[in-house]
Amino acid sequence: MTLVLVALGGAAGSILRYLTDRRVAAWRDSPFPWGTLTVNIAGSFILGFLSGRLLHGAEPSSVRALVAVGFCGGLTTFSTFGYETVRLFLEKTRLYAVLNAVATVLAGLTAGALGLFLATAVWS
Repeated sequence: MTLVLVALGGAAGSILRYLTDRRVAAWRDSPFPWGTLTVNIAGSFILGFLSGRLLHGAEPSSVRALVAVGFCGGLTTFSTFGYETVRLFLEKTRLYAVLNAVATVLAGLTAGALGLFLATAVWS
């Protein structure tokens, strides 16, 4: 049953990642990977929020499998982040490569912390 939940969450997260990336790419005509940055920040916030919820009354492992492992795993993407950063570097848009790396790490950590703090504020 756990594998089914992970698969369902992963499918939903992957589809949302794809749709978000296409929407953002159409909205922003830029070599900077705004779509990947967007989904990574959103996924970090969701996972931070879920982690905060788990600290204040554990959810069933099925929720963890569906949302944390499946959905957030499908939504966020380290491999695409890595690929796009290297691509930017090789295409001589090195400032974008550095900005992408710094923004992804800092914004992802900040979003995760904000999600954690929000969940703590709601359930403590």
